[in-house]
Amino acid sequence: AEQRRREAVRSRQEAEREVNRLEDRVTELEDRVERAESGSREVEFRGETTLRGDRLDEVLSRLESLRTGAEGAMTAMVDGTVPDRVRDLLGERSALVSRAGPALVLADDAELVTVALRPPVQPAPFLEYDSTFRIEREWFQPRGRYTLALVRSDLFAMGTYEGEHRVDYEGFESDVKGDHSKGGFSQARFERRRDQQIDDHLDRVREALDGTPEPRYVVGESTLLPEFEPDATVTRPVDATGSPREALEDAHDRFWRTTLYRL
Repeated sequence: AEQRRREAVRSRQEAEREVNRLEDRVTELEDRVERAESGSREVEFRGETTLRGDRLDEVLSRLESLRTGAEGAMTAMVDGTVPDRVRDLLGERSALVSRAGPALVLADDAELVTVALRPPVQPAPFLEYDSTFRIEREWFQPRGRYTLALVRSDLFAMGTYEGEHRVDYEGFESDVKGDHSKGGFSQARFERRRDQQIDDHLDRVREALDGTPEPRYVVGESTLLPEFEPDATVTRPVDATGSPREALEDAHDRFWRTTLYRL
């Protein structure tokens, strides 16, 4: 029974990943059709890189080192509509900002730097000009004390951290039934039972999260995250497998990654 449950969980997670991949593909194709119908030329990223650890620190330091004249460096956090001033500066490449978003856009008036970063902790939208780019390290790297929790329908794992280091841990697994192949009344009864098991599991999760240090980052199954949005600083879908401790380590590593897009 335990093996069947784990297989069912893996199958569901694989199905969720495939759905996400297909949704991303549909969005990309719709964007291409829209550009083709408008007669605009196809533009592509000059490159895309995932950054973490020492490499992330090195790239951020380089971006922080840039100096321009007064108001020669634009920093914009874009989540949704691309601001007109960003469009004016980037021209047709501003379409890439929408594809990268939500993203922190950095560009200087000499166009030596034109990049978008998708940080783990995304600030509220803003746009400003200065002689340097505005880069807050807590948007990209673990700083201070915080909570990171992984929530799946069958598993919960939570750590209290000081920077990169975990100083406290709690985790458990719940006996949530896998998928049922029969139909009719038996199927409906099975689904009600499974839904109740998930509800009981989420009640345990909420109790465990109550009073934990903030900021509080909650990651895991996308269908469950809305339950925690009111009390979480950030929620994000993350695939993480293994025992609760192993899954938490995987989730922590996946959460603290930044995608760099060269525009």
